[in-house]
Amino acid sequence: MTAAVQPPEHDATTPATSLATALALALGAAISLGLARFSYALLLPAMRADLGWSYFTAGAMNTANAAGYLVGALLAPGWLARFDARRVLVAGGIGSVLMLAAHALVRDDAALYLLRALTGIASAASFVSGGLLAARLAQQAARFEPPRGAGLVLGLYYGGTGVGIVASSLLVPPVIAHGWPLAWVVLALAALAATACMARFTRGLAGPPVPPATHGAAFRWAPLGYGLASYLMFGIGYIGYMTFVVTLLREQGLAPGLIVAFYALLGLGVIASSWLWASLLQRFRGGQPMALLNGLLALATALPVLSSNVVAVFVSGVLFGAVFLSVVASTTALVRHNLAVPAWPAGIAAFTIVFAAGQIVGPSLVGWVADGAGGLARGLVLSAVVLALGSVLASRQRALPAL
Repeated sequence: MTAAVQPPEHDATTPATSLATALALALGAAISLGLARFSYALLLPAMRADLGWSYFTAGAMNTANAAGYLVGALLAPGWLARFDARRVLVAGGIGSVLMLAAHALVRDDAALYLLRALTGIASAASFVSGGLLAARLAQQAARFEPPRGAGLVLGLYYGGTGVGIVASSLLVPPVIAHGWPLAWVVLALAALAATACMARFTRGLAGPPVPPATHGAAFRWAPLGYGLASYLMFGIGYIGYMTFVVTLLREQGLAPGLIVAFYALLGLGVIASSWLWASLLQRFRGGQPMALLNGLLALATALPVLSSNVVAVFVSGVLFGAVFLSVVASTTALVRHNLAVPAWPAGIAAFTIVFAAGQIVGPSLVGWVADGAGGLARGLVLSAVVLALGSVLASRQRALPAL
């Protein structure tokens, strides 16, 4: 998404009003990623047992979702050039509600692939338009408490993903015993409530259509090649963990209540992550932050394979949640620190492309490995190795000559 950030039409007269609006916007992230994508890990064991899926098929469902998300992200600039961003935000929320509910009505693999892809498209509409509105609101919030106000608004928005993860962990386990279709219905109802609240409390927030930005400056991939390669590894590795870790814990015999606590703690880590790494991302111009964060993710991914001890499992969940979205932020920081402003859209687009490719490949690749000798543990070892490779690649990324 490369639409220009313009001053918002909406005028929040107090910091409290801006923060309340940011919290409402955060529900867009909760729906698009927490409820519509990452909740799948909680339903996967029951769906796999009932539908007779291999690990490859189970992973391919998330591959379809990631492919749909990529399509939505590519279409989003055109939508935002024609429609108010808030309208796109709410439409994406409604689309997610309908697609989640439809999951409960079908059992055919082809239909489920299609629904996962369409859910990804709707999710992208919400997440991209919500991010644009959050950026505009952050400009406004900076007037009240610069620069903390802007950072707080953005932190609240992206932290909404963690809210969706926590909500999924509380909603799905109590109903999954009655069948996975009911769990999809419950998720759809939660998304409906979140969409209604989001629409109600963002009514005064305008995001007028804007033409797609021109790139204005050439962008070359080679100078940021190590960073781009690292981000590809991140896309492959992180999504394998988020798809299969709950299934692994069930296979290891972890009590259902502890699995719920694990997933909730992961979500709380996501909520906290925006504040944990801000100074790191600001301090370094090269690939050091991405290298550190990918290394921590590799450790978090390997922990539940190395030990089924509940302490190791909980450390894995908290650490993973507290890190993985900050890798996304580290690519934005790398672009901001090293490229001229007119080249930012092209730079961010390049990182988006490689990340999407990784997310598309990752679940199916990990599932394919898990179907062989060694099972799911070996699949997550592959994820950890890929993330470690991403750390090494990022460590080779040097800051570009000062602008």
